[in-house]
Amino acid sequence: MVKVYEVDKDVDIQFKRRVANLFMGQLEPIGPANVYDQLMRTIDLALKQDSQAHIFVAEKQDTLVGAAFFNVALSIDKGGHYIWLNDLYVHKEHRNQGIAKKLLLHVIYWAENEGIKGIELETGINNEATKSLYNSLGFYDIVSKRYGFRY
Repeated sequence: MVKVYEVDKDVDIQFKRRVANLFMGQLEPIGPANVYDQLMRTIDLALKQDSQAHIFVAEKQDTLVGAAFFNVALSIDKGGHYIWLNDLYVHKEHRNQGIAKKLLLHVIYWAENEGIKGIELETGINNEATKSLYNSLGFYDIVSKRYGFRY
């Protein structure tokens, strides 16, 4: 059985390492050489008391198998708070078991209870499985061109 829950802001370093190790499966092939240190810094920032970031994890038999990482932000367009879903990740050995759907449904339920006005995310244009999941839960395409800038 898979249990989904939000990571407490006061979780210990060992649990933070478990979360980082899970996300390593997603970032290691594409991230910088210091990706683990970057993950630990990001998790620390996300779990600060004043942070608007949240981490939900899926756990199966004491093993973290998936996670959702998102930020709550304000939008003039939406007339209030919305979620930017940064990452929805399930370890490759646990895919096609409904874990991503369960995580996303948990995020949606949490957002509704918090009065959040919407959820936005980005996925690869060729990622058919992920697009199918999002569409099955009522997400729709937003035509736009995303830009970025780094210091």
